[in-house]
Amino acid sequence: MNPIEERRRLLNRRQFFGRATGSVAAGVGVGALASLLARDGRAAWAPRRPHHAARARRVIYLHMMGGPSQLDLFDHKPALREHAGEDLRAMPDVYQDQRITGMTSGQSTLPLVPSTFAFEHHANDTDGIWVSELFPHTAAIARELTFIRSMHTEAINHEPGVCFMQTGSQIPGRPSIGAWLGYGLGRVNDELPGFVVLISQGFGNMQTLSTRLWSSGFLPGEHQGVRLRSADDPVLFLNDPPGVRRADRRRMLDLVSELNEAELRRSGDPEVRTRIAQAEMAFRMQMSVPELTDFSGETEETLALYGDDVRKPGTFAANCLLARRLAERDVRFIQLYHRGWDAHGNLPAEIREQAKAVDRAQAALVSDLKRRGLLDDTLVVWGGEFGRTGYCQGKYDEKTYGRDHHPRCFTMWLAGGGVRPGITHGETDELGYNVARDPVHVHDLHATMLHLLGLDHERLTYRFQGRRYRLTDVAGEIVTPILA
Repeated sequence: MNPIEERRRLLNRRQFFGRATGSVAAGVGVGALASLLARDGRAAWAPRRPHHAARARRVIYLHMMGGPSQLDLFDHKPALREHAGEDLRAMPDVYQDQRITGMTSGQSTLPLVPSTFAFEHHANDTDGIWVSELFPHTAAIARELTFIRSMHTEAINHEPGVCFMQTGSQIPGRPSIGAWLGYGLGRVNDELPGFVVLISQGFGNMQTLSTRLWSSGFLPGEHQGVRLRSADDPVLFLNDPPGVRRADRRRMLDLVSELNEAELRRSGDPEVRTRIAQAEMAFRMQMSVPELTDFSGETEETLALYGDDVRKPGTFAANCLLARRLAERDVRFIQLYHRGWDAHGNLPAEIREQAKAVDRAQAALVSDLKRRGLLDDTLVVWGGEFGRTGYCQGKYDEKTYGRDHHPRCFTMWLAGGGVRPGITHGETDELGYNVARDPVHVHDLHATMLHLLGLDHERLTYRFQGRRYRLTDVAGEIVTPILA
């Protein structure tokens, strides 16, 4: 770009008021200008009006990283028992010569393998909800959940799969869902970030978890996610160094802010404004975060609801309780990652441990939100980046089978925030290999989430490098049958 043109594009109202001469500048005055500058720092994240009436105010997204097996958790397929050991490639109408990973493409056969776990049927007005014995606590709240059994995606490997689920693109560098919400709706709580990330470790194969998954991408930097750690300091450098008083910290920030304001007037670089806002947020978080992460005020009844692991920082249970506390404080987007669902071998043993780690806590989270009156305007989302195959990876063994990645169909569930409870949407074929009815793409899920939050996914756009981008790219349909 022409340097002069680039400079012109950087011109903002701060520069205008800072450099203007004559009656306009004189009329504004130094005091009014300072007020404008102070407000402008907040304007980037202040609450904004949605496009239409919202059903949800916030999102708690429980991402099960690695691809949990829907066939062992929610998508009951008795026909797999009838066809156990049969080669899927010998069923051309089902297999359809579809793309599979390099981990099983070299197998001479793709033997179908049934789940070793029993399923329980929870009747409703249609075909009912099936939940595996691995999830007894989740089964107990099944009537609060909305199951989508016909999810499908384009990514077949973890890195692009998680990226697609979290940013709407397999290409790294796009803004995450939480960043889009911050950009579209702003932040409500002045003391906490609008987008918070929590991570827990599971028991299986751990996939890489990149910070870019909660990045703001090309959106203004103040919309990026903030990770809270399970260590002594939930946020690095949150505490003042020894010998530094809070008043000293305040004076230092004021001086740095003055220097940054001068630089912003000079350069027009929006990232300078981001640094100003982040420094102020860090100062406020010194008070808000310790109170947020202190569970001592929770009742024994509440702690028991989440299970014994809730007392161990960094566990999925502790993060679920922390997510409820963040929701109470009106944090806009709360992202939980639980790693370890990538079960290519000995799935029965691994998934049993994984399910035990999350079942009680995720059910407690939904129940806790409901009893506090928060579930109605909190959208809870649960799922992975894709599902698992109905055929066995490696040697056929019904006790130690593994399943490969499967983007063709998988199950997710939602709760609260304007979705219909106690229903299932979509259906897979009798072997759980293809979507048979009402397919839901990742873009459709994102469009629906934004709709529930009062945002039109086609209008929530940001111009970058000559084109307008959106979370749903050029696709996405609202899944109206699941809306309350």
